[in-house]
Formats: sequence, C-alpha cells, structure tokens
Amino acid sequence: MLDFFTIFSKGGLVLWCFQGVSDSCTGPVNALIRSVLLQERGGNNSFTHEALTLKYKLDNQFELVFVVGFQKILTLTYVDKLIDDVHRLFRDKYRTEIQQHSALSLLNGTFDFQNDFLRLLREAEESSKIRAPTTMKKFEDSDKAKKPVRSMIETRGEKPKEKAKNSKKKGAKKEGSDGPLATSKAVPAEKSGLPAGPENGVELSKEELIRRKREEFIQKHGRGTEKSSKSAKSDAPKEKGKKAPRVWELGGCANKEVLDYSAPTANGTPEAALSEDINLIRGTGPRGQLQDLDCSSSDDEGAAPNSTKPSATKGTLGGMFGMLKGLVGSKSLRREDMESVLDKMRDHLIAKNVAADIAVQLCESVANKLEGKVMGTFSTVTSTVKQALQESLVQILQPQRRVDMLRDIMDAQRRQRPYVVTFCGVNGVGKSTNLAKISFWLLENGFSVLIAACDTFRAGAVEQLRTHTRRLSALHPPENHGGRTMVQLFEKGYGKDAAGIAMEAIAFARNQGFDVVLVDTAGRMQDNAPLMTALAKLITVNTPDLVLFVGEALVGNEAVDQLVKFNRALADHSMAQTPRLIDGIVLTKFDTIDDKVGAAISMTYITSKPIVFVGTGQTYCDLRSLNAKAVVAALMKA
Repeated sequence: MLDFFTIFSKGGLVLWCFQGVSDSCTGPVNALIRSVLLQERGGNNSFTHEALTLKYKLDNQFELVFVVGFQKILTLTYVDKLIDDVHRLFRDKYRTEIQQHSALSLLNGTFDFQNDFLRLLREAEESSKIRAPTTMKKFEDSDKAKKPVRSMIETRGEKPKEKAKNSKKKGAKKEGSDGPLATSKAVPAEKSGLPAGPENGVELSKEELIRRKREEFIQKHGRGTEKSSKSAKSDAPKEKGKKAPRVWELGGCANKEVLDYSAPTANGTPEAALSEDINLIRGTGPRGQLQDLDCSSSDDEGAAPNSTKPSATKGTLGGMFGMLKGLVGSKSLRREDMESVLDKMRDHLIAKNVAADIAVQLCESVANKLEGKVMGTFSTVTSTVKQALQESLVQILQPQRRVDMLRDIMDAQRRQRPYVVTFCGVNGVGKSTNLAKISFWLLENGFSVLIAACDTFRAGAVEQLRTHTRRLSALHPPENHGGRTMVQLFEKGYGKDAAGIAMEAIAFARNQGFDVVLVDTAGRMQDNAPLMTALAKLITVNTPDLVLFVGEALVGNEAVDQLVKFNRALADHSMAQTPRLIDGIVLTKFDTIDDKVGAAISMTYITSKPIVFVGTGQTYCDLRSLNAKAVVAALMKA
C-alpha cells in the first residue's frame, strides 16, 4: 500500500498529489529535497526518512520530479514499474501544455490525473501478483542425466581418461623440450638412480651427458665466486661506515661542563633560544584570521608560460575532457551520449583520491541530472557534463549546516558557560597538533583556552600537550592580558577514565572563567569496540558543543570506512535516545597531497558535515578554512 504519490516541479510547485493515508507527505518530501536534490546526491533513486522509503524519478526536460512513498518494512516490487508508467503517461498526456505554456497552466485549467493514476496502480499491483513461481529444475533436464552409466564406472588399475591424457602430454613435452630447462629437469632422475631410457620418458646420449655435467660444474664454481664477491662487497661498506670513537678532551675525565651540549639556561628555560623558537613556531600568517585554502601548486606556475603550446602536450588523451568534440545541437541528452565522458570522469576522480564508491555515485547523480535535458545549439556533451559535475562538487562541499565557532563561543559567553570542543579520530592523524593550532587561533581572537588531556592511553600524549601549552603561553603571556592566564593544561596523568577527566575539566573551566575547553582524546581505529565505547561515553556524559573528526587528506577509500564506522559506533554505544554524532571535520596534512584533494569530497559526501579547518603545515599559523571553488578547480584539473 502506498502512503503517497506526488508530482511537483523543480521550482517547488506541487502539480498533483495522491494521499493513501491521512498523514501529510510534506515532511518526507521536504527532507528529500534538502538532503538529496539540493545536495546533489541523486546517484541512488531511493531515500529513507524515518519509517518511510521514498523513490523518485527526475524529468530534466520538463523540470519535474515524481516521488512515491511507502512504509520501509514493506517490500513492494511494483513501485519502480509504477513510477515509470506514471512518468510516461503524464509526459504524453500533458506534453503540449507544458511546452507551450508552463507547469502552472495545468493548475489553471481542468487538471484531473486521479483516475489515470488509480488505473496504473491497479495494473501494477495485478502484474506483481500474476508472476508465476519459479519451478525447480528436474533431474531429466540436468547434464548429469545425459551422461551414460558406463562413463561413470571406474575399475581398479585403470586410470581415468583425463589423467592418462595429461600424463601423455607431459611426456611429450619432456621429449620435445631442448635447452637448459630440459636438462635441469632430468637431473633428479639421475640422482635418484633411475636409468635414463625410453621407459622413463628421457633419452640422453653421451654428448648430452658430458654437456650437462660440464654445466653443473660451471654452475657450482660460478656460485662460489659470486658468493665470495658478494661477501667482499658487503664487508667493504662496513669498514667505511665505522663510527670513529669520541676523542675526550680531558683524557677520559667525565667533566659535566665538557659533556653538556645543551643551550645555556636561566631558571630552567633557555631564554636565548626561546625568542627564535617563538618566531619559528608562530609562522608568518595573519593573526586571528583564517585564510582561504589555496590549492594552486608549483606545477601550475611553471606551466603558465607554456600554455600557448598545443593541447597535445598535456597528455595522450589531451586532458580529462578532450573527447566528444561534436556539437549536439538542440536535442535532449541520452545516457548513451554521456557514458564515455562519465567513465573518464569516474576514473579521473578516483585518480584524484576520491573514494571509488563516491565517484560512481557522483557520476550517476550527474547522469540522472542531465538525462533528458535539452542542450543549446553550441553546447558539447563534454562541456555540459563538466559544468554539471563542477556544480555538484561545489554543492557537496557546502553542506546544510555551517559551523561558525567564534559566533558560538560568544553566544556561550553570554550564557556564562565554557564552549566545549571534542577532537576524535584514528591514530596518527594529527589531533594534538591541530588542537594546538586551533588554540593559537582562539588565543589570537582573544578567547582563553583550557586544554583537557584526555588521551590517557598513548605514551607522551600529556607531555606533548604540556609542550604546546608552554609555547602558547610564551606567545600569549599573562602580562599582555592584564594578568589573566590565557591558556592552561588540565591533566590527571595516564590510565584514568577519559570521560571523568573531561567532566572535571569542564567544571574547572566554569569556575575559573575559561571561554573554551578543547578536549583531546586518544586515537583509535574504527574497529576497536572498547575504545569506541569509551569515546561514545565521553561524548554522551559531557555533551560537547562541537564534535570534530580529525582525518588525513592522504586517505582514499579508507575515509569512507572511518567516518561511517565512527558515526555508527557513536550511535550504537550511546546511551541517549538521540545519539550525538560527528558535527564537523578537520582535514590535516593538506600540504602533502598537491592536487589530489579527493578526500575532502569523500568525507563531506559521507557525513553531510562541513570541513571546519584544514591543516597545511607545522607552525601554528598553518590553519586554513576550506575554499570549495579552489578545491573543485584542483580536482577537475587534468
């Protein structure tokens, strides 16, 4: 039973609607528009919203959308046939009115599609019931029944025909083979004491025996000389690479002043080296302001003067979109016209580090968006598909919700509570380093930061944060802020409960008046159930304002697996009715990938969450905000 069937234009005008139940279809259809149609995720024609499954079909020529909704616990096999039949009948019946006027003219005149729809629904339901059950195959129809009984009987002492044939073929190969392979295979027969003769499949003359023994003698002595030469070569570098013993100035006296190679210190801190380190770790970027990400590489600058050369020098294929140069004219696009371009496009996206499944869905979404669309006179298939893909990628990188941390922190200040951010991710992606970068950015904007060391698992994690805190305190000493401590580390050592440490840190920040609490967590693989349970507990107990997933820009297909399993684990192990999932993404090591920026597309497509920060280096100023158009330009570059 269908819950509803509706037809509306891409401009949002509802032309006709069928209600199978009393519930309104407005909520599910709006969710479909927000999550799929506006986000360019039309690769799959199915969408699940709460207890309903929605299937849809796009008519790009007349800019119409056909949507059917039914309960997801039902298995309705006729839905695809029904939506195709309704689409075909509606186009044929109202083609002239839509072409001459617009979809609005259907509402102004006498428009009745109810009887036609009920007839098609009745036919679709009956066709699904008429299907005859599949009958099992009988023994008489099988290949085994056609074999005679004699061919299945085997007597003792007789080899099967296939084995006998194989043995004959092997014997023939041995007889007909000449050269070192045949002689080397015949050596074990002599060693085992078997006579060489026609009964063993080997016939050797005296000359061949002499030649074989001579080859064996040469091989034995040749190997010995090779081993000796190798050993001589291997010993030579060892002698060269020997470390010279240290010459002690005072004749072996272990004097502390002579052995101390560290910088001179005052009050336990190297004062002279500290000023140089501050300029080194701060970087040269603008203070307190996030620059947009620049994806242009050095190759682009070098290639600019040579841009006047013919396009054949760009590659054997002439770039990604160097095919299908014919003009289409004023005709509607078919899927066959786009297949070769889409195949090239899919391979190009995968080469740019986009996950394979995501690349397939993107190309399918572009095909569904363009199928049936009427092109201009001077438009090519290549340019049309390329422009559609660029628009889809920009739309994907600009998700529904935009995270503005500074605005949210000021809102939390008015409520007199700290703003809590939790960082999570797999091992070795740079959570602590980018937490320090974000701390520096917040300090430059005048907010005080408390860093909670909740990574009680990895050795050296607390010491790493302690070093960052000391350097950040040197960059923003209390003297420059009226005696107020701007950055502080909250630590309880190793082996403790991370959720409890985070709770104490938030309470400490509330009492001491800190603006932001940054919670560092232990790195964990997405398949580690105990650690994922601990992370879900930390997030559920402390309810942070922002949960950031830290991921590498180097990953390809692994990005999909990490994000899907992190979200699934947070949902499964959460104790709340509405579990808290990932709110945003921090993309690290972006300076190491050149133009292979596909991880940004994969992560955003999977989660529908924005990329809040992008890490581009080792200094505190190497933090950027995502520029969607620059990323797409780098992604589409051939």
